[in-house]
Amino acid sequence: MAYALHFAASMLACWLTAQVLSRSTWTWRSPRVAIVCWQAVGLALGLSAMGVPIALGLAAYDRPTGSALVALATDLAHGTLPVGLGAPHLAAVGVGLGIGAVLLATTVRSIHGTVRAQRRHRDLLALVARRDPTVPGALVLDHPSAAAYCLPGMRPRVVVSAGTLDLLDPAELAAVLAHERAHAQERHDLVLLPFTALSRALPWFAWVREAHDRVALLVEMRADDKAREAHADAPLAGALRRFAAAGNRITPAGALGVGDRDLDVRVQRLLVAGRPPRLLGTAALTVATTVAALPVSLFLS
Repeated sequence: MAYALHFAASMLACWLTAQVLSRSTWTWRSPRVAIVCWQAVGLALGLSAMGVPIALGLAAYDRPTGSALVALATDLAHGTLPVGLGAPHLAAVGVGLGIGAVLLATTVRSIHGTVRAQRRHRDLLALVARRDPTVPGALVLDHPSAAAYCLPGMRPRVVVSAGTLDLLDPAELAAVLAHERAHAQERHDLVLLPFTALSRALPWFAWVREAHDRVALLVEMRADDKAREAHADAPLAGALRRFAAAGNRITPAGALGVGDRDLDVRVQRLLVAGRPPRLLGTAALTVATTVAALPVSLFLS
């Protein structure tokens, strides 16, 4: 029972940490640190959701969950079970393992669906996109709507529309291309994938869906930071303003687009200079690591 309480406490800590991260604005100034914190919370949530029913079912062993699972497997192989462990307890273990299986299956399904969408769109680009000497390293779609996105993967593609070329001046276009290349270089699609899987596997947790949205925004802010390192703040802020005014923006499934999320917030962030809060970031990382360490240690013990 004690170990089940530990997992339950870990779930509560996940919720509290998520609430703090969701309501904190320092994360906007340190998106990379905030993303790592969210990843730690996501890992802890998945393991804790599995751990609570498993630990309840294995309470008779009175040992950490990882060791108890090994002991259960050994006892089942020998056809013996300890006193006090019956069918309801085995059912609880099955529920926990089932949650793990759902998380794994959802992750695999998300990967498969994303890769399939990216492959289809990559094939489509081979047919309809063109190279343009004024946009080196990118493909151009002859479409009037504003579009600028990265199609990630082993062979990433940066795509802009003809409407975007008409919308932006050269400096703004260069900043937008740097933003999209940052998505490809840092594999932000893989950063988002676990949160997509968690929100699908645990739909009854509204704050899990909120976590996905927060991480998606932080990913955009991180790419904004990489772009302004090379092109300063003004061109990228101007480009985001133009995308916000343009409306009718398009980003295909499986892609990451510059105009996807909270453009007004991102513009204000770019225009208000602020040093990353190192002390707050370090404290948040410490808390998030501690939150993740408890369920990990219980499964590895």
